[in-house]
Amino acid sequence: MKIMVAIKRVVDYAVKIRVKPDKTGVVTQNVKMSMNPFCEIALEEALRIREAGLASEVVAVSMGPSQCVDTLRTGLAMGADRGIHVEVGDSLYPLSVAKILKKLVEIEKPGLLILGKQAIDDDCNQAGQMVAGLLNWPQGTFASKVVLDKEKQVATVDREVDDGIETISLNLPAVITTDLRLNQPRYATLPNIMKAKKKPIKKFTPEELSVEIKPDLEIVEVTEPPKRKSGVIVSSVDELIDKLKHEANVI
Repeated sequence: MKIMVAIKRVVDYAVKIRVKPDKTGVVTQNVKMSMNPFCEIALEEALRIREAGLASEVVAVSMGPSQCVDTLRTGLAMGADRGIHVEVGDSLYPLSVAKILKKLVEIEKPGLLILGKQAIDDDCNQAGQMVAGLLNWPQGTFASKVVLDKEKQVATVDREVDDGIETISLNLPAVITTDLRLNQPRYATLPNIMKAKKKPIKKFTPEELSVEIKPDLEIVEVTEPPKRKSGVIVSSVDELIDKLKHEANVI
């Protein structure tokens, strides 16, 4: 079985985000970029499935500008067998990502498609659900545990919901999106980083995949959240209750 994993290049989680002066987005020039943390978890899970003998190949896919190749190389250094880069200059929204993934799935024919549940830049949490809908595949979102039965071609997924843990069974092929508690991603070692330079990365354009990239969303304005007011120290419970009643208006 082949596993396809979608990975996204985003502003590093440790970087302090700055809004552009014209409020059209956030500053990304000269800013450290890295693989989306949820995508790292998705790739790690795919690698563990392959190492358990339940898959033969892991293919990492990334979409965006030419710099996405660096993110793919990181995925290859972690252990992916090969990469696919769909070069897109414009901003990509979840529906466009889902349409591209659908075309790549039709070409590669994987038995499992794994994505991070969301990207930390837009927090949309939509691409996995959309591509499952386009493919008409079963989906297991927010996965905190994945168990594959190769003989029955079934994946059992524990997913975190408001009421606790929900366990579902999916017939393969299927789409799975990963949550934080699924695993701890490995670090790429220096020997593997060197080996990754020789692993193949195939390139596509949306035109070659017959996918029209058009914005289905319009960003009106990006602003920083309001600054939190500094806290105050109260001397008694009565003073706290008074402030909650007459200043915060919460009781």
